[in-house]
Amino acid sequence: MLSPTVPQHLNAQPCLLLDWGQVPYSQAWEIQQKLVQERRENPDLPDVLILLEHPPVYTLGLGSKLEFLKFDPDRSQPELHRIERGGEVTYHCPGQLVGYPILNLRRHKQDLHWYLRQLEEVLLGVLEVSGIKGSRVAGMTGVWVDGTKVGAIGIKVSRWITMHGFALNVCPDLTGFGQIVPCGIPDRPVGSLEQFIPGIEVDRVRSIVVAEFARVFGVEIVRSNL
Repeated sequence: MLSPTVPQHLNAQPCLLLDWGQVPYSQAWEIQQKLVQERRENPDLPDVLILLEHPPVYTLGLGSKLEFLKFDPDRSQPELHRIERGGEVTYHCPGQLVGYPILNLRRHKQDLHWYLRQLEEVLLGVLEVSGIKGSRVAGMTGVWVDGTKVGAIGIKVSRWITMHGFALNVCPDLTGFGQIVPCGIPDRPVGSLEQFIPGIEVDRVRSIVVAEFARVFGVEIVRSNL
């Protein structure tokens, strides 16, 4: 595996990196909402990238169908949240690296399809640096390896400020995915990088994600505690 470095782009806009460990979903959701609101009120504030893991949790997109759940949502363990992102139901758990970019797309490109493809490009770059050949699937959002989905994406954009983002399965326990129809796609399995690189851990992938994010979006990463 190559050793990534964060590229320094000439006159690049700064992007604050909040590099956390495991954070409960509701706490991270509240922080995202706060950061978005601050940037709606003051668009000059810098972009932010949050990287973290979640304890086991299911999330439903704004228009997600309950038919994609294989359990009673009123008796859900792990917890279940309906949130404002697009997309269907998904599952988060330790071993999955989650990224929440809070970007002002006016600085980048005011095009949601472009933004989704850029997030896919970040994940594809991470796979390539890791020695894995990833791919897109026409008409779908996400990243696949040999027909297995390893990266999911779901976003919300308000006044061109983004929230939510991507989830890359590095080495999670995939059992929880068996209780849902992930992203509403019944005929494509969910997998992880560990299936292709035995022994890989999340910390080994974090720096690659940061470097690829900086490269794809042309930003200068600045570590921050906010």
